[in-house]
Amino acid sequence: MATRSRRLRKKLRVDEFQEFGFDVNWTFDESVSEEQIDTIVDQFIEQVIEPRQLGFHGGGHKQWEGIIATQSIGKCSEEDRTAVTEFWKGQTASDVVVSELYDIWWS
Repeated sequence: MATRSRRLRKKLRVDEFQEFGFDVNWTFDESVSEEQIDTIVDQFIEQVIEPRQLGFHGGGHKQWEGIIATQSIGKCSEEDRTAVTEFWKGQTASDVVVSELYDIWWS
């Protein structure tokens, strides 16, 4: 079997260009105001996402869902999953679900 060129591996997002990410979902408690939601999501970005050089794409109102991946080509780690889980444990939110890592291009 012929080996793929670096350009093709990058285009296909395989081998050294493979990217792992994970999903996160949560529900804010009914008692949480609009302003509190904005503040908590900002804290999530500032305290977990940015320092770990991750990206979060998602949204919601009381129920949120999104995907977390690295800001550049790379793989999220179990430590990233743990940091996300730990952040949401301390919030006025329930039904927090953090998925296993998966290939974000081929899953």
